[in-house]
Amino acid sequence: MSHIALVTLVVRDYDEALTYYTDALGFELVEDTDRGDGSRWVVVRPRGTQGTGLLLARAKDTAQLESVGAQTGGRVGFFLHTEDFAGDHERMRAAGVRFLEEPRHEAYGSVAVFEDLYGNRWDLLQPA
Repeated sequence: MSHIALVTLVVRDYDEALTYYTDALGFELVEDTDRGDGSRWVVVRPRGTQGTGLLLARAKDTAQLESVGAQTGGRVGFFLHTEDFAGDHERMRAAGVRFLEEPRHEAYGSVAVFEDLYGNRWDLLQPA
């Protein structure tokens, strides 16, 4: 095994999630394939990378819908690395991303916690 290719993120709506991740976070659309049964295979990942992508999976039932935004129990569950913390932080704020704290500069790097459109918590992190 060489790497984790995808991580599923359960969302309310494909297009709403796709707009947020591409416009607000600056991710690129890797694939958007109609599966013929009303579902789609929608993959996004940070622009210009070949690493792990997010599979945006629309909730199919009440249990899945209830998990939207709470897939990690309120903990930071996603870690978005950057090489330009200040620039990406400002760009994301200007795009409406909700940061839960001011940037911190720790021994391991610069970090700020934000929530995506569903309430999932992320770290924007520039490692030291």
